[in-house]
Amino acid sequence: MDDHVITDIAALEALYGQPGKASLIKVADHVTPLYAKWIMASRLCMVSTVGPEGTDGSPRGDDGPVVQMLDPKTLLMPDWRGNNRMDTLRNIVADGRVSLMFIIPGSNNVMRVNGTAIVSTAPDLLARFDQKGRQPRSVVVITVAEVYSQCARALMRARVWSSGDESAGLPTVGELLAEQEEGFDGAAYDAEWPERAAKTMW
Repeated sequence: MDDHVITDIAALEALYGQPGKASLIKVADHVTPLYAKWIMASRLCMVSTVGPEGTDGSPRGDDGPVVQMLDPKTLLMPDWRGNNRMDTLRNIVADGRVSLMFIIPGSNNVMRVNGTAIVSTAPDLLARFDQKGRQPRSVVVITVAEVYSQCARALMRARVWSSGDESAGLPTVGELLAEQEEGFDGAAYDAEWPERAAKTMW
């Protein structure tokens, strides 16, 4: 197996060849008007970070645009209520590098943003995301280094928007938790989750 492991960039480039023109010219160093139109239509974003304890990938969603655009180089993402593990926030505080993938139901294209981020509790930023008197505890402020569209082939191959509901038979979160800790009442967790989520969405 070791004989087939690629260990340098030159070998990798020799295997794949040169990228197409479209994949090179699509990259912008700020959020252009058309990229902004696309990103501001997205309610779901996958956030990737890196830190001393490793990497992290986390979905972020909202009932409306998942980010606000402060200016063409700056995006704002509220940190709404979750499980308080803070994996993404810990990595941002420690390292700052961040990548985002914006997804829109029905579109096989994904918009990608790479840059750096900080975690802010500035009152004026928190107030921008007020939801009937509720505000996030912090806002992730993302400085955009590059933005570009992702090739649609991955979502097309996976038939993400055309295959229908494939969740039947999957284990519930309660079952997953019970698998990890003997004696954990997974059935009770699953039964209580919908009401708890509805009360703690923001």
